[in-house]
Amino acid sequence: MKLRDELELVLRAWHAYEVNRGTPAVIDFDCHPTTETIEPATSRLQVYEHLQALSERADEAETPHVSARLTADLAYLGSLLGECPPFADYIRATQGCGAAGWSDEYVRERGEIARSGLADVGIGWGPDTDKEFRVLEGHMETADAPDAIRAAADTYEKAVRRATGSDAPLNLTIETADVDAYWAYWLDGVGADVRLRLNLRQATFTEVAARQFALHEVLGHGLQGASWSARCASEDVPWVRLMSVHANQQVLLEGLAQALPLFIAPDDQLLITRVRLDHYTQLVRGELHLAINTGSSVDDCARHARERVPYWTDAQISDFLTDRGSNPQLRSYLWSYPAGIDWFTNLTDTESARTEKILRSAYLEPSSPRDLMKIWESGPEIGGARRAESSPYSSRDEG
Repeated sequence: MKLRDELELVLRAWHAYEVNRGTPAVIDFDCHPTTETIEPATSRLQVYEHLQALSERADEAETPHVSARLTADLAYLGSLLGECPPFADYIRATQGCGAAGWSDEYVRERGEIARSGLADVGIGWGPDTDKEFRVLEGHMETADAPDAIRAAADTYEKAVRRATGSDAPLNLTIETADVDAYWAYWLDGVGADVRLRLNLRQATFTEVAARQFALHEVLGHGLQGASWSARCASEDVPWVRLMSVHANQQVLLEGLAQALPLFIAPDDQLLITRVRLDHYTQLVRGELHLAINTGSSVDDCARHARERVPYWTDAQISDFLTDRGSNPQLRSYLWSYPAGIDWFTNLTDTESARTEKILRSAYLEPSSPRDLMKIWESGPEIGGARRAESSPYSSRDEG
């Protein structure tokens, strides 16, 4: 049996163990469904020891994808078992990118871009910005959201398939949930079957949000997962076919999904304004993520958040800090949002040939940050520049 296949068996057993306990799932998208009965692992320690044994046999030169996945799994499971590695080391092991963050000047520059876009549509900057912008985006009743998301997905599907080269089948189910969790929208899937869940406790629905999440969740995550699954069904791929949010493909998934409107719907002014605002606020979340994990006090983080984004509530800031500081899954996974959206937003300013190559590659295989930066060697360092410079670009191409 291949090392990849042995790892997948361990991951399925670990997943079954966590699901049976009611704890967060390990597998979020299964690109190689099986009908075999999966016996749950007996403990996290058992899984950890199995992963260690596989890691000792892995050869990074011969099986780089499997080696990287084992590194991510061991780091995440180690954290579940109580380890608390330095933040940069943990992010490098799981998300596969750096955690240097972005300079103050760069974050402020992106804030100016966001505020300029808001001003163009008549929205000022202050405590009521988000409320006023959501009114402009068009209120939508919760009951109407699933149909609106489906309709928007139908509208954009041809354009996304044309840009990415995907012809994979996609079967979408939309469900609602009411849970006390950070997420408003969550997508998982098996093969061509994709499930989108809307968390009624967190999600707010507007006409713009329906278009945004049709692109983000359905045609971003959903079609990507279905496309990878179609490839797995037709050939023996070298990468692990079970996707988890603590692993190296997540920067690609979250980065492209957030930035997809910039590539597909650049003339939709309200939608683009929302994406530019999200880019800025994700960078600020990234600042908080880095700060709370590197010794900053809660007081300092809260003060910084209020200065950067005046409409964030104390409840929101509390959740941002709690999620990023104490939850092993979110301590890893939530870094993929600022790291990803920043890289893909910058990609929109580059030449079309490179963009086409990256978009098509994104729907062929679950690329890591290292893979992405090999395609765009002169682009930004994913996760922020290594030096505190005004530019987000790193010096890695300078030797």
